Amino acid sequence: MLVTIGYLVVIFSVFGGFVLAGGHLGALFQPVELLMIAGAALGAFFVGNSGKAIKATFKTLPTIFKGAKYTKAIYMELMLLLYEILGKIRKEGLMSIETDVDEPHNSPLFTKYPNILSDQHVVEFITDYLRLMVGGNLNPLEIENLMDGEIETHHQEGEVPIHVITKIGDALPAFGIVAAVMGVVHTMASIGIPPAELGRLIAAALVGTFLGILLSYGFVGPLASRLEQRLHESNKLLECIKVTLLANLNGYAPALSIEFGRKVLFSTERPSFIELEQHIKQNRAK
Repeated sequence: MLVTIGYLVVIFSVFGGFVLAGGHLGALFQPVELLMIAGAALGAFFVGNSGKAIKATFKTLPTIFKGAKYTKAIYMELMLLLYEILGKIRKEGLMSIETDVDEPHNSPLFTKYPNILSDQHVVEFITDYLRLMVGGNLNPLEIENLMDGEIETHHQEGEVPIHVITKIGDALPAFGIVAAVMGVVHTMASIGIPPAELGRLIAAALVGTFLGILLSYGFVGPLASRLEQRLHESNKLLECIKVTLLANLNGYAPALSIEFGRKVLFSTERPSFIELEQHIKQNRAK
């Protein structure tokens, strides 16, 4: 929603200001210039990226137009799930969660939290390390190193579409200049035509530079910034899981373990200690 609103503000501000200044929108309608810029950018996109990067970019772009995924409610749900898992381990032992870990979609614990269960990567992250806790002889430091490595890999993968979109945005002004130069060449080749026609050709050429800059800084560049923010948010979710599980491995009780996880969250989404405690008590009462 915010992306759509932002785009509308850009469009109305730029084109509305042009009209208020006495300009005619028809002069800006230059489909050939747009074809040159967009076509060159698309071609460079395919040349400069691997199939994996292209696929990741197309997969990520639709998510930009969706609302915020990582909200306080999601974090509360995550910490409540972790609290229940760790509480079951404390009462019944590590082997008691073996079935929950192997079949999370059939687990009474996981199915209570559909928003977490719908995120396959988060579910795998939780179950993989719980499985190591159940069946492995790894100490907390070794598991922490594994977690750090996986989170870093997740971050690197998430950066791929960000870098791709950033490079496209950076290239658009240059492609706009290319389109403008082509327009100037066409204008110089038509130097014998009447001044009015010549003026229209020059205006069309300048539109190329305008479109390249507008598309770069008004449309494409902000997408990369938004994707980067989403990536940091998704990493923070994994860090919350990591800190909580490690705290439990180091001998802390479930209530203290999720407090460790709560503290690493961004302040804008982090529930207070009282909020989380009340949420846990309400869940117990059900």
